[in-house]
Amino acid sequence: MKDFFKSFFASLLAIIVSGVIFVGLVIAGIVAISKAVTEKEDKALTGNVLVIDLSKTIHELGEVNSLAVLSKTSGYQAGLYDVMRAIDHAKTDGNIKGILLKLNPTPNGWATSEQLKLALDDFKLSHKFIYAYGEDITQGAYYIATSADSIYLNPAGGIELKGFATVMPFFKGTLDKLELQPEIYYAGKFKSATEPFRAEKISEPNRVQIMAYQNSIWNQFLEGAAKYTNTDKATINDWTVKGTIQFPQDALKNKMVSGLLYWDEVEQRIRAKTGQKESEGIRYISINDYADKDEDGKLSENRIAVIYAEGDIVDGKQNNDRDIASEDICEEIRKVAKNDKIKAVVLRVNSPGGSALASEVILRELMLLKQKKHLVVSMGDYAASGGYYISSMADSIFAMPNTITGSIGVFSMLFSIDKLMKNKLGVTFDEVKNAPYADMPTTSRPLTAEEGQRMQGSVDTIYERFKDHVVQGRKLSLANVDSIAQGRVWTGSDALKIGLVDDLGGIDRAIASAARMAKVTDYKVVTYPEPVDKLNMLMRRFGAKTDASLAIKAAMREEMGETYQWYQQIQDLRKMNGRAMMLMPFKMKVE
Repeated sequence: MKDFFKSFFASLLAIIVSGVIFVGLVIAGIVAISKAVTEKEDKALTGNVLVIDLSKTIHELGEVNSLAVLSKTSGYQAGLYDVMRAIDHAKTDGNIKGILLKLNPTPNGWATSEQLKLALDDFKLSHKFIYAYGEDITQGAYYIATSADSIYLNPAGGIELKGFATVMPFFKGTLDKLELQPEIYYAGKFKSATEPFRAEKISEPNRVQIMAYQNSIWNQFLEGAAKYTNTDKATINDWTVKGTIQFPQDALKNKMVSGLLYWDEVEQRIRAKTGQKESEGIRYISINDYADKDEDGKLSENRIAVIYAEGDIVDGKQNNDRDIASEDICEEIRKVAKNDKIKAVVLRVNSPGGSALASEVILRELMLLKQKKHLVVSMGDYAASGGYYISSMADSIFAMPNTITGSIGVFSMLFSIDKLMKNKLGVTFDEVKNAPYADMPTTSRPLTAEEGQRMQGSVDTIYERFKDHVVQGRKLSLANVDSIAQGRVWTGSDALKIGLVDDLGGIDRAIASAARMAKVTDYKVVTYPEPVDKLNMLMRRFGAKTDASLAIKAAMREEMGETYQWYQQIQDLRKMNGRAMMLMPFKMKVE
């Protein structure tokens, strides 16, 4: 009994101590959270120079981070529309004196950059300052910076003016060495998504379309640079061809920058603008923190919904962070359709396409939505192939001049591994089947000629369906659609000329257009789905993958750098094997 009481009281004491520690941790957490919230509120109230760091990826839909509550930031990663609205609000916010652009290399696409530049151009109408500073200014960052009053470059830094290049990897030689036999079926002479696996260089049709969109984007860059330097596009192009801009002094001499300054010297100029003393710290506020407190406080009962479709189009439910999963997005579309407060809808598409079946499933749900509400599409960096497919039946389509769109085509691809397995590993295959096509599609042997015809027939059928949707949605003749389809990629500017889009403009114009269609002037913008929570995203990842693969992928991405995209491109083949795909030729990176 003595031992019992000794154990009992020892256990009781342990429970009490643990409880005290737990309560202490809870109280400390509450204090820390309160302090963090107070600090964030104070920071939000006192910051007077809005900072936009171009190295940050601007997604379409914002992100929240539940784990950031103990940090000195809001934990909110603003989406593109949030950023635009925040910049617009800053125009009339007496607390904001100006904007600082940090000219780091930007991962954002050209249409996103253009949308940001237009918002900055509009901000300048407030007569508040915009300063831009960089130590190594890339062409993408410089394009956005041309909206600034002054661009400053570190005296020992660098600045690019070299023109654009689009580099494609080709894997045919690798496949030959491995004795992997690609079996490829496609519709559209420009449908070059499979080109890296069946050729050793860029085909002429593909070269034509690459040059077309590359020149279109280059022309936009030249316009921005010419305006800032107070010269003309021909002069800027001449500097590029001759390699005139090599060193910071070259940039200063030709007025590409307003000064060669160190960071402390830039801050002195900012203090002069804000009226702060040398002893005072400049009160910076990031665009994310500012956008987080700049919520749409309208009380109107009318709603304009923005449905975000960003990433690859995939079947079923979402596994990756930024995929457009057919099951998930259709659920969001149904929510919007049932909400009587929502008077019109904007579908914001930033996608290179993906699964043909998933694209059809999503389009069907959008067509049902359109029976109840006006539907306007706003295109981002990409709205191509499957991305255009889901856009094709909208009442109106807006694109940015540099949006990559079109790519109306279909492909399917299989890889026969029989030679690889036999000659490299000694593995052979045999089968017993009760019908001719029971094992189709298969990777264990090449397809027969008849099986190949069936695959091509399936691709051709889906391609005809694609064109029919465009004919109906865009009210064009089949002959016209056939001439502009063929898998060809177009910029937004060219797409306007050929009837694939209705007008040029960003998401703000699309929202205004949707409101006009619904005949509402007083409305609140609501987004579907809700902003992504990084904590939930992390939990979903570990729910789907409980092994070390996530850590391995992160390490590979870090070590491989830009070449990781090529590895990922090969990995993506598993998803495509034997499936009909509406996918861009490749994710075009012009730099």
